[in-house]
Amino acid sequence: MMNQILPLVKENRKASHDIDPVFLNRWSPRSYKSDPIPEEVLYSVLEAARWAPSANNEQPWRFVLARSQEDKERFYSFIADANRVWCEKAPVLILAVAKTISSRGTHNRAYAFDTGAACGFLSLEASRQGLITHVMGGFDREKASEVLGIPDGYEPQVVIAIGYQGDKEVLPEALQEREKPSTRRELSETVMEGVFAEK
Repeated sequence: MMNQILPLVKENRKASHDIDPVFLNRWSPRSYKSDPIPEEVLYSVLEAARWAPSANNEQPWRFVLARSQEDKERFYSFIADANRVWCEKAPVLILAVAKTISSRGTHNRAYAFDTGAACGFLSLEASRQGLITHVMGGFDREKASEVLGIPDGYEPQVVIAIGYQGDKEVLPEALQEREKPSTRRELSETVMEGVFAEK
């Protein structure tokens, strides 16, 4: 459990306003140790996702876990090769799936937003627990639905690799160069008052 900014993060990120270190410490490394995640830690991370905000309390998110080698092999069949290069060492892969139909039988316009919020909560709690996460959009959604038996009315959103951070030297050279926390735009480029203005 961390309450201070990690050294590598401090070298690459600086908040303009006071925020909890967990927000800066969460980034997306690609180097994983294969060490298993204790059950209680993994489920604490999933518990955090459970409490994400949700329009009309629909809670459209669902998480399919892959921890056994057999289950991970299923995931590898639909994950892009560029991501497989590094994600195969992660002890847990999670497919976030969103229910697109509301409990009233109508299209839930907030399904992706709400599922994204749940994934954000999951990533922050993972960071707080000393884990790393990397969210991947590079996968075949149709194949994921087919391989995992996801029915109509549910849409795969992202794959999340989760585990403990490894040494960057185990990555291909091109990825080693990218293995550091990224920065973000300044608030002045993102926040506007009153009306929208392209920045």
